[in-house]
Amino acid sequence: MSEANNSLEQILPQLKCHFTWNLFKEKDIPEDLEERVCEQIESLNPEFKGTMYNLLAYIKHLDGRNEEALECLQQAEESIQQEHSDQAEVRNLVTWGNYAWVYYHLGRLPEAQAYVDKVKQACEKFSNPLSLDCPELDSEEGWTWLNCGERQNERARVCFEKALEKKPNNPEFSSGLAIAKYYLDGKPRKQISDSVLKKAIELNPDNQYIRVLQALKLQKMNEEAKGERMVKEAVEKAPHQNDVLRIAVKFYKNKGDLDKAIELVQRMLESTPNNCYLYHQIACCYWAKVKQVQNEESDADMKREKMDELRKHAKEYLNKAIEKGLSPLYEYSELTELLEIEEYDQIASSKELPARERQHSQHDRDSLGQTAGTTVQCDLEGLPVSQTSAEKQKVNGQQENTSENQIPPNAPNYWYQQGLIHKMNGELLQAAECFEKELGRLLRNSPSGISHFFLPAPEL
Repeated sequence: MSEANNSLEQILPQLKCHFTWNLFKEKDIPEDLEERVCEQIESLNPEFKGTMYNLLAYIKHLDGRNEEALECLQQAEESIQQEHSDQAEVRNLVTWGNYAWVYYHLGRLPEAQAYVDKVKQACEKFSNPLSLDCPELDSEEGWTWLNCGERQNERARVCFEKALEKKPNNPEFSSGLAIAKYYLDGKPRKQISDSVLKKAIELNPDNQYIRVLQALKLQKMNEEAKGERMVKEAVEKAPHQNDVLRIAVKFYKNKGDLDKAIELVQRMLESTPNNCYLYHQIACCYWAKVKQVQNEESDADMKREKMDELRKHAKEYLNKAIEKGLSPLYEYSELTELLEIEEYDQIASSKELPARERQHSQHDRDSLGQTAGTTVQCDLEGLPVSQTSAEKQKVNGQQENTSENQIPPNAPNYWYQQGLIHKMNGELLQAAECFEKELGRLLRNSPSGISHFFLPAPEL
């Protein structure tokens, strides 16, 4: 068995698959990646499902769910066989390589060796013992990089350009290159020419995702009317394809048509009702509507009533986002302003506060107005703060009955809530201590590794 183990350890790193592409540095997986991949499996065209199932299998492996990973690989293999029957052997090389790695990590070496042998047999047909150099594999790697976060778009571009060298008019490779270059558009010396998107659309007339990207490009070029026609057509032809709807939402938000943006996000929620980021999107749209109304010239009382209603909707959707699992580390943007203003309103009107803090509340709010609109990356104030009396009593009870070492498992923002209670009671020193504890918790859990810069070794 040890000889077989040594043999596999030498062979496995030579396979072209997710385990050898070094997709995530130190397993730093984007927080919402698994959810996004599952969403795309439901909404993407069938020919791409094999790619997404392979990526999902690797994500599950990194999370220690190897049996589930095997199920995903089986689905990938079946999907590839069904959608690419004429190229199934070549396209399944990545799947078989992943199979071999998962079985190896499970300690099931005979099965791992069996899949290594399948790879060998397929590659030997093309005079290469282990690794077949073909554009389909380059494309598979490119699509994988595209789905691993914006930092990987450059690597995706290289893969698709390599694939296009051998098949310059391939629709799939052309689409991949256009998408990769589009998302590199904002970087210096990486400006995408309009011809790249146009060629991709010509080769992929039914690919509505490419069309909405072109619409965004036109919007940036001050051709919004032409872009909107493309967006409407794309949404009509792909009414339930969330990746298309997501770009359409961005288009309408840029235009200022927030009602249409909200409508499209709500349509996306029909297929993914537990997606916290979509609830956050709607909250952002409602808060943007508040600012629109604020700039309108109308009756003051009517304006105030309308703004209060919009704030209420924004708050409801933000609370839903947090209930569905939105991390406090997520960028809350202008919603932070909304919640802080509400909190200062509550503090100013609270009879429980000392007179000194009531005097300072208006000054604090004025200062807040000067900094409104600033994007906040890790803002503890970006959590829901308006509570009913019953909720306040509940949290107060938790504060009295819970020691520092017995934080309720169902209260991930426990110290933040305690800090708010102390703050509202005028106990500013205790509030600061609680906020520091919450910040320490966020730093320890941060995927970026920022905790190593701020927390002492014992806390790490």
